[in-house]
Amino acid sequence: MPEIPRLDVTDRRIIRALQRNGRMTNLDLAAEVNLSPSPCLRRLRILENTNVIQGYSIDVDAKVYGLPVTVFVRVSLENHTESVVANFERQIRDTPEVLECFVMTGLADYLLRVVVADLEDYERFVRARLHPIGGISSIDTSFVYGVVKKTAVYPEVEGNGG
Repeated sequence: MPEIPRLDVTDRRIIRALQRNGRMTNLDLAAEVNLSPSPCLRRLRILENTNVIQGYSIDVDAKVYGLPVTVFVRVSLENHTESVVANFERQIRDTPEVLECFVMTGLADYLLRVVVADLEDYERFVRARLHPIGGISSIDTSFVYGVVKKTAVYPEVEGNGG
């Protein structure tokens, strides 16, 4: 297993700044985290090369994009044999409507965040994507009708001044 890099206060400041604005220049980033540009860029490359920073993305208005309905789907499997779990997880990874899939404790085995165009599109997703996977004992659905908070910026870590 690869060694987990140890982050200091400056590393965390770089990460938080880029989570707020991934398009900022190195010059702006260096100024925000109180470093000169060369050491800032060196730290940034280390964070990228060690996969602490795993990529960059944009936040898109799902409604304008054409997928205004967000659904949280709790899925329980009939059994947890290696083949059933592997099949489910492989097929979910290949399902574009599923933006995130979490392995859970509690009443459900998985929590999926799914985006669709409308209720009919969700029905098609369940019938054409989930049901054919097999091995599913239950599907429980919650539709999102509002968002109170959405952020990609991690909170500061206590005791590290981050």
